[in-house]
Amino acid sequence: MSQSLTDLRDQVRAFAAEREWEPFHTPKNLAMALIVEAAELVEHFQWRTPEQSADLDDNTRDEVGQEMADILIYLTRMADVLDIDLMAAAENKLAINARKYPVEKAKGSAAKYTEL
Repeated sequence: MSQSLTDLRDQVRAFAAEREWEPFHTPKNLAMALIVEAAELVEHFQWRTPEQSADLDDNTRDEVGQEMADILIYLTRMADVLDIDLMAAAENKLAINARKYPVEKAKGSAAKYTEL
């Protein structure tokens, strides 16, 4: 069953509060933890071909899912600590990207917007 980002935020907030981790959950520490988890995610793909990276065995897929969950949890916690509405920020960023990468210029291209 899927839950909302607000529900996840509340669960993560309660998890941290129960353990009295708030003093450690500074934006700096959470950003550092997030990047460590992102690096752990990348490790699963480091030496794989593009084809291998898209065809993971069940164990690796589970491990990748756990790393992705860690990233989501830290990102959600950091947004909570900084009082940033992640959904609003994502919607805003998608609108910015739509302007940077108009379909007629970007379709089928991996070029950066400054190269289009």
